[in-house]
This record gives sequence, C-alpha cells and structure tokens, in this order.
Amino acid sequence: MTIKLMKKTVFSIAIFLGHMIAGYAQSGEVIVNQDSGLTKLLELYKRSNTDAKVYTIQVGFGSYAEAKKLKDEFVLEYPDWPVTLVFDSPTYRVQAGRFHNRLDAEREFIEVRKKFPGSLLLRPGNRQ
Repeated sequence: MTIKLMKKTVFSIAIFLGHMIAGYAQSGEVIVNQDSGLTKLLELYKRSNTDAKVYTIQVGFGSYAEAKKLKDEFVLEYPDWPVTLVFDSPTYRVQAGRFHNRLDAEREFIEVRKKFPGSLLLRPGNRQ
C-alpha cells in the first residue's frame, strides 16, 4: 500500500508543479526601445506614399457648388473610393481613385464613364 500512496503523492506533486510552471510561463513583460528618428521616418514614408505616382479619374469640374454636388453624387455611387476637390483657378475639379497601374485605372474608368460621361483618366503627375 505504501507504493500506491507514494505514486499518488508523486503524481499529485507533479500535477501541482506543472500548474505552477504553466502559471509562471504565461506572465511576462516586453519593453521596446525605439529610436526617436523612427517616428519621423514613418511620417516621411506615409507622406511620400500619399504623393506616389498614381492614376486618378477626374469626374468633372465647375464652381465650388457644382463640384461639391458632383462629389456627393460620386460618393453615393462609389462610397469606398477616395475623392478630392482640387482647386485649379478658376474651377474646382473632382478627382477620384488611386490606381497604381494603368490597367486597373482603365478598367475602372470605363465603368465610371458610364455614369459620369464627362470623366477623364489622369496619368501620374498630371493631377491638375
């Protein structure tokens, strides 16, 4: 009987120690030391990425009121697209989309032109 009691005791101790080890293994602390220049670099990257060479679709242009109305109509049709009003004296231009390659831009342009026949496809660097 003493062997059975010893086995139970060893088994109980092993389970207890296993739980203790597992409990301590889950706790920890991570400290990240980040160079202060990294934040500046990330901001610079974000700015350069937004100014990247992309194709856009000019939906139309006109006075501020006309352009605002056209932008609102476009947003109803294409709610997920980025749309901006660009002032180019004396008119406001409604420009939409950010396409990194010409094929995607032309595919979307064909669809947009069905609903907005005055649309133009603008090449990179030709946003105004």
